[in-house]
Amino acid sequence: MEREEQSRTPAEERYVCPECGGTLTRDAEHGETVCRECGLVVDENEIDRGPDWRAFDSQERDEKSRIGAPTTELLHDKGLSSKIGWQNRDVHGRALSSRQRQKMQRLRTWDERFRTRNHKERNLKQALGEIERMGSALGVPKSVRETASVIYRRALDEDLLPGRSIEGIATAAVYAALRQAAVPRSIGEVVNVSRVDEMEFKRAYRYIGKELGLEIRPPDPEDYVAKYASDLEVSDELEARAHDLLRKAKSEGVHNGKSPVGLAGAALYAAGIVTTEKLTQDEVSEATGVSNVTIRNRYQELLEVADQNAASVTAD
Repeated sequence: MEREEQSRTPAEERYVCPECGGTLTRDAEHGETVCRECGLVVDENEIDRGPDWRAFDSQERDEKSRIGAPTTELLHDKGLSSKIGWQNRDVHGRALSSRQRQKMQRLRTWDERFRTRNHKERNLKQALGEIERMGSALGVPKSVRETASVIYRRALDEDLLPGRSIEGIATAAVYAALRQAAVPRSIGEVVNVSRVDEMEFKRAYRYIGKELGLEIRPPDPEDYVAKYASDLEVSDELEARAHDLLRKAKSEGVHNGKSPVGLAGAALYAAGIVTTEKLTQDEVSEATGVSNVTIRNRYQELLEVADQNAASVTAD
C-alpha cells in the first residue's frame, strides 16, 4: 500500500481520498467533492462554473446561450468583434421593408470599415482569407489552418513582409504548417491552389523558416504512402509492403536528398511488382504528380536495397 502511494503522481493524488485511498467524485448539485467508499467530504462550497440555466436540446441551448463563438486565429480580430448578418429579416423572421434593407446595408458597410481600422488589419484580413481558401482547397484540418495563421501573424509582427507579396507569405505559412503537422501535401499541390508561382513560394518559405526559426523536420516519404495508396485504391498488403520498402531504404540512407513524393510513388509501384498487384507507372505518375522517369529510377533503387537486406539476412 505504501509503495502504491509513493508511486502516485500529483495529478492522481487529487482524485484519491486522503483517509481511505478511495476514489473521489464531484457532487455538482451540492458543490462538494466526496469519497465514494467512506463518504468523506474533501471539498465543499465549490464554484459552479456551468450555465445558470438548463437546456434539453441543442436548439434550446443555442437560444439560451449568452456567449458567442470561441476565438480563432483565422479571423483578423480573432472573432471578438460583432458582425451584422446578411439576412434581411427582423427578430421575428419577418422580411424588412425596402427602406430598412437600405439602412441595414449602410450599417454593414460601416461595420466592415470599423472592423479593419488600418492598412495592417486590412492586409491581415486578406492574408487570413487566403490561408482559409488554400486550406479548404487542400482539405486540411482546421488546426493546420490555425497554425498557418499564427505563423503569418508572427511574420507580420516581426516586419518580414516588406518587399514580399501577401499571397507568397500566406502560401509559405500554409506549407510550413503542413510540414509541422506532418500532413502529406506536396509542393506541387500547394502551388496548384496558390496565387503565386513556385519560385516565389519557395523563396518565401525559406525566408520565413530562417527568420522565424521554425522547427520543421525533413519530410518522411512514409507520410505520403497512405494518401496515394487511397487515391490508387490498392490493397492493404501492397500499402504495408510499400512502408516496409521505405523503412529499409531509410535505414540505408537511400532517401537522403530525394523527393519524398517520388519515393512514396516508387515504393507503391515497387510493392505492386513484389505483390503481383498490377500498377502501371502512368497510374502512379498521375496520382503523385511525379514523372515516369523518377518512378522508374527510384523503384529500382528501393528493390536493390530490399534484395541486399534479404541477402544479408540469408547469409547470417
